[in-house]
Amino acid sequence: MPEFDFRAPRLFVDASLATGATVTLERDQSNYLGNVLRLAAGDNILVFNGRDGEWKAAISGRKRPDTLTIASQTRPQDRLPDLAYVFAPLKHARLDYMVQKAVEMGASRLQPVLTRFTQVARVNGERMRANVIEAAEQCGILSLAEVADPVPLARYLENREEQRLLIVCDEAAETADPLQALRKGRADGRGIDVLVGPEGGFAEEERKILVHQPHVLRLSLGPRILRADTAAVAALALVQAALGDWTDTRE
Repeated sequence: MPEFDFRAPRLFVDASLATGATVTLERDQSNYLGNVLRLAAGDNILVFNGRDGEWKAAISGRKRPDTLTIASQTRPQDRLPDLAYVFAPLKHARLDYMVQKAVEMGASRLQPVLTRFTQVARVNGERMRANVIEAAEQCGILSLAEVADPVPLARYLENREEQRLLIVCDEAAETADPLQALRKGRADGRGIDVLVGPEGGFAEEERKILVHQPHVLRLSLGPRILRADTAAVAALALVQAALGDWTDTRE
């Protein structure tokens, strides 16, 4: 596991990063560094943009932090696994939590889908992206997960790439050993979509469509009924374990 500097503040900046480059801070970033963290000119932080790796940067500014001078790279850019988290949106704080945890667990794409029993029909994409950035800043993540626009479940299934493994988390599935089932059905580099439905479950007509999808694996997450945000963490943890993310065998 790479060594992280957990004590240095990390900040996402939407600018190219290279030695000697200057980055102008946005107002909320300046407020965060100066008023929340009490940092001033000459202090150092870590910055990343999701493309150029992580860099050490020095703060500049007379009355408050207003610019950063990029000094040296601390970590090269990495790449997230081809792992999409597909989910029925939740309300407010629980959606924030679910997005943050999906990012922490290594999802590279967040795809909201609208099902028959979905609790909310409108999703704030900007808020989702803000949660992606916040989770990446706090957890040493270099690559940002893509946030997709919500689509009906039927349209998502119609447009998805058939060679990808579709993992449907379904409380009605009969899976004695989900980790073993995942290892047998792993996508071998073709990408994985993990689908978690709403807390009301999938409607019967939706379940019938799902089980007939190409390259699909229905997966039970155990004997307990999980809330959708908890199911996100459980499902992604199982998938990452099967992929070798927690060992030295990750592809």
